[in-house]
Amino acid sequence: MRYAVTIGAAGADRDPRTMAGLAALAEESGWDAVFLEDYLVYRGETSVPTYDPWIVLAAMAMATERIRLGTNVTPVPRRRPWKLAAETVALDHLSGGRVILGAGLGDLADPGFAAVGEPTDRRTQAELLDEGLALLDGLWRGEPVTHAGAHYQVNAMRLAATPVQRPRIPIWVGGSWRAGGVRRRVARWDGCQLVDVTSPEVVRDVLALIERERGSAAGFDVAVPRGQGIGHLCALAEAGATWSNDWIPPQDLEATRKVLRRGPLRV
Repeated sequence: MRYAVTIGAAGADRDPRTMAGLAALAEESGWDAVFLEDYLVYRGETSVPTYDPWIVLAAMAMATERIRLGTNVTPVPRRRPWKLAAETVALDHLSGGRVILGAGLGDLADPGFAAVGEPTDRRTQAELLDEGLALLDGLWRGEPVTHAGAHYQVNAMRLAATPVQRPRIPIWVGGSWRAGGVRRRVARWDGCQLVDVTSPEVVRDVLALIERERGSAAGFDVAVPRGQGIGHLCALAEAGATWSNDWIPPQDLEATRKVLRRGPLRV
């Protein structure tokens, strides 16, 4: 099992330079990945300074050498897929192939949806997410992409710059295991970081789905919340979970540093 920590790039002391220092501290303290929550306005709190995750991740990439970097999760429906493709490719090169893209619908409390006229209907957002992921996969291949969907029309667009990682930057699906659309995406992509995969039984259900759909779950990542202590985490690992993910809630900078210095709970 490997160990990630998720931090929000939000707060008066969460500017890109400071966040880069936190990523360096996480690497020094034995963590394997740092993920950022992806908000324009953190959880709808308009008084909280919020920083663009891709700029912050670029700063983190320059301050680290080993740890994986990514999002938990990026709301693909409020991003243009071709722009997101270019950003993630650039970050994958900057980091030397260390990017993981967490992808989901996003938090409707973020004014990046309703306040700017983006769709808030979950069915429409799910369609945008699926089309967006398909476009990302195609554009990352460096070949011309033509797409005629319900929401996006792309005519022979090609991005010559491709990711360092092959066959693509890993896509980890976010959301709830109870949702049929989420289970379908989990079966299609490279991993998952779902809010309700918190028991060994559900971890086994996830991996059973992958084995049915693909013939093998080899190489598929299941990231789980750290859980309720070492015994519970051991049970999740024995069931097949590959990553443990701590979430550090918004708090003062020194408290965040203290959690990072402590290092992950290892099994």
